[in-house]
Amino acid sequence: MSAFLRVSAAPFDPVSKPALGRTWRARLAALACLSLLTLAAVPAHAWSLDDVAALARKNAAAPFKPASHVVPDELAKLDYDGYRDIRFNKDRTVWRADKLPYEANFFHVGPNGDSVRIHEITPKDVKPVPYAPGNFTFGKNKVSPKDWGDLGYGGVRAFSNLNSPTYKDELIVFSGASYFRALGAGQRYGLSARGLAVDTVGAAKEEFPRFTDFWLEKPAPGATQLVIYALMDSEHMTAAYRFDVKPGEQTLTQVSARIFMRASKTPVATLGLAPLTSMFFFGENQPRPGDFRPEVHDSDGLMVATGDGEWLWRPLQNPASPLVTSFGMKSLKGFGLMQRDRSFNNYEDTEARYELRPSAWITPVGDWGAGRVELLQFTTPDETHDNVAAYWVPAKMPAPGESLDIAYQIAWQGKNQQLPPNGWVTQSRRGTGYSRADAKTQSQQTQFVIDFAGPALDALPEDAKVEAKVTASANARVLESLAYKNPATGAWRLTLRVERLSAVPAAAATASGSAAISIPPAQPIELRAFLQHNSNTLTETWTNLITP
Repeated sequence: MSAFLRVSAAPFDPVSKPALGRTWRARLAALACLSLLTLAAVPAHAWSLDDVAALARKNAAAPFKPASHVVPDELAKLDYDGYRDIRFNKDRTVWRADKLPYEANFFHVGPNGDSVRIHEITPKDVKPVPYAPGNFTFGKNKVSPKDWGDLGYGGVRAFSNLNSPTYKDELIVFSGASYFRALGAGQRYGLSARGLAVDTVGAAKEEFPRFTDFWLEKPAPGATQLVIYALMDSEHMTAAYRFDVKPGEQTLTQVSARIFMRASKTPVATLGLAPLTSMFFFGENQPRPGDFRPEVHDSDGLMVATGDGEWLWRPLQNPASPLVTSFGMKSLKGFGLMQRDRSFNNYEDTEARYELRPSAWITPVGDWGAGRVELLQFTTPDETHDNVAAYWVPAKMPAPGESLDIAYQIAWQGKNQQLPPNGWVTQSRRGTGYSRADAKTQSQQTQFVIDFAGPALDALPEDAKVEAKVTASANARVLESLAYKNPATGAWRLTLRVERLSAVPAAAATASGSAAISIPPAQPIELRAFLQHNSNTLTETWTNLITP
């Protein structure tokens, strides 16, 4: 089939799995047993996504066994600084001696016990890379790692000549559950991607699938991309992944996955595909009094391109309570959590350098069909916690016993990033200037000032009449919407003022032509706005929520 979002109802082949032990020594024995099953050397030419999928299919047919997180006491007692003192031995860097275009090293297992198994694919065979204490330096820690056995590794990271022909920088990192993140040239780490997001909303608790194994394909001299395979396990599903990572100004990660649904008494409420995770603390639309920095965020908006040709922009926020919004569509062209503000002046943070954090743009391969882009936002007290997630939810969920094939590309972008073809939002500010209205009236109203730019606006004649097309949900009334050219910048600006209808007395609502309605005060107001000239849409649609 040409479509890469494909559901298959092929039955699974049942297999048995050994129970995991309760002590760290029993855990090591289990790891060794699994290694014999999955890590035995095989010819490299036989290894592909199908081989990883065969393992995932077998695992899906067996009951889920939670991973053991028991570690040696010496490791479990390390504090944060003690764990950070464990470093990979640079003399053991994978492929460095071969002078290849890519290198790799590993994270040590932490006190929480999360571990993965690593394999290497060479032209001769596929073989395990067992844990070896000599791969690490332990700093000031007084530990005896030679007695720990094969712990596995805490994660993997790859390096390439991303910014310099003489030095290899970090390119992509896999660490923790199914999280990974990558960099383009000149970028600094910000948002992350995940393999899957399961029951992020709609269930009693979120499920975190985790990668259990990685296969690193040894690159050939002159290779332009790095290939990594991964095996995933979770309560409701297993999966096989292939990542083709191509570094550049915008690093491209091609993701191919095959997901197998386990039989379960409790169905999956939300299956989030191609999920992204980020942080928004405050910004131009939600300033923070007392902080010298104008903005602090890894991403400032969600951008969506629908199959019908509409482009949407939703500025992010740090809400007082969790917010879940969905954008339904018949088909998807792309979506991403974007960092549009690329100037140091936007942030004034000499250490964090938020203007260098990447945007991540997801492009589906093939037709994903109908579904929705879902955006989750919740409160964060500071910039050290992620509080934003975005992902695709297919309209048709695979049933237990079915498999799902999906493929997509992630572009990790800097200054040159994906934008709508005609026009886009450059800033979105909330608040009022001088007003003659009294304090009570102002408290019932909200004002936005939205700036737009783009080639469709640049091509307008000087006397062009640009209209602001604004709509509001039933619990609000648009009091003012005005589009005009900013004489200082030459860009177009939209000023928008709205009033919550629940604050309007019934008599006033009737006098203004609106029906008197009773609306719960906790219901958010939804707004949509774009610029138009002679019935031609000039910009993407700005869409926002006003929370109580």
